[in-house]
Amino acid sequence: MEKTPSFGVIGGGSWATAIVKMLCENLDKVNWYMRSVYAVEHIKKQEHNPNYLSSVEFDVSQLNLSNDINKTIAASDYIIFAIPSAFLKRELDLVTVPLKDKVIFSAIKGIVPETSLIVGEHFNQYFDVPMENIGVLTGPCHAEEVALERLSYLTVACLDEGKAKLVAGYLGSDYITCKISDDVIGTEYAAVLKNIYAIAAGIAHGLGYGDNFQSVLMSNAIREMKKFIKKVHKMKRNINDSAYLGDLLVTGYSIFSRNRMFGNMIGKGYTVKSAQMEMSMIAEGYYATESAYKINKASTNKAKTPIINAVYAILYEGKNPKKVFQKLVDKLD
Repeated sequence: MEKTPSFGVIGGGSWATAIVKMLCENLDKVNWYMRSVYAVEHIKKQEHNPNYLSSVEFDVSQLNLSNDINKTIAASDYIIFAIPSAFLKRELDLVTVPLKDKVIFSAIKGIVPETSLIVGEHFNQYFDVPMENIGVLTGPCHAEEVALERLSYLTVACLDEGKAKLVAGYLGSDYITCKISDDVIGTEYAAVLKNIYAIAAGIAHGLGYGDNFQSVLMSNAIREMKKFIKKVHKMKRNINDSAYLGDLLVTGYSIFSRNRMFGNMIGKGYTVKSAQMEMSMIAEGYYATESAYKINKASTNKAKTPIINAVYAILYEGKNPKKVFQKLVDKLD
């Protein structure tokens, strides 16, 4: 009988908490690293995360909690990273144990700012993790609905189909349906880009645009996403699959979407800094906007990205949202 692989989760936020909940449905023990000593001790005593998804109660006998990232990595065969991309390098700088023999899955929906690489490529280039040992977890799936045990869908992507199926098996349950994919790079870029488009949807709502415009914005966004991903990684994919279109729609429309919320504040007149200060969670799309814009700008074969360009102009060039969207409207069809 094959030994059950050990799983570790890196991160203390809502998505990390949701992933630990999913794994606990199928595993006797889950290794869980979070930076906060207070959060670790609180979960041990009160059986829930004090800061995120506090309604989720854990059987602490299933958790091997630690605020030492090296202990969690050393104890795990499969490691799922679920921390904001802006803080990934800071955490990885603490790592002293080798990662190249581990199976790494990214649940991070962002580009590493310091290297302008998606997370999988970062682990491959800087930590020598083979691409067949790298995977991605994408939606459409909000942590808040996982906490409520509402039917949710995950896409588990890996070049090694066996590893994708294994991870899908340990995450799946009666309320989590998993689909596997071999489009590791495409699904990860889609997870990055949909946050930018969700910010655009939020800005539009904040400016007073209605549902009719939102539908046009989203239909243009999926086509823009298709063009961008095709330029960075050409392969046969159906952009209408749930990992691409489904994840875009839920992030663009849901009340749980932090990126849409962030965009809505910008549209209502908040500065970037004031919107970030008011939110208790990180809007990954803010960092993704700069990275995606620069990646496309540096390309010799650029994709046409009017929505990304508009969001970049507002967030990074300080342009007036109302004027930028007045110009954007003429570029949509």
